[in-house]
Amino acid sequence: MTDITKVSVKLWTADETGAGTNGFVYVGIAGRELHVDSSRNDFEPGDNYTYVFGDGANVLDAARNDPRRPRLDTDDADRYPVYLRFEGNDNDDDWCLEGVTVTVNPGGSGTRTYDNPRLAGTGADEKIWLGKRFGGTVHLRRI
Repeated sequence: MTDITKVSVKLWTADETGAGTNGFVYVGIAGRELHVDSSRNDFEPGDNYTYVFGDGANVLDAARNDPRRPRLDTDDADRYPVYLRFEGNDNDDDWCLEGVTVTVNPGGSGTRTYDNPRLAGTGADEKIWLGKRFGGTVHLRRI
């Protein structure tokens, strides 16, 4: 068991018409959700960005989205599902996710990495549309 001090979430939005969103994105890790957001214009078509929670945070509301409060540990990351969840602003707010990688304690003690291997390229069958009409959650597995 190792304390989780940092979580990085790398997200790729597909580079196609209508792929971007102004909706809400969350990552579920170690039994809690963290809100994925920054001061930049997030989730635009072709966007590729890494969000950091905990040590060296670059997200909005970093103190309330901190994996150290309450303290989480790496055993929790293996006990609970790891997922990405999208909540659109309305029924027509969709998002096309091309890839996601979540890393717990990157480069440190107890490093764990999660992704969805089905999202492995830029082909039509290698990305997923998320929205109120066709599902909003993508589960990840440890790699």
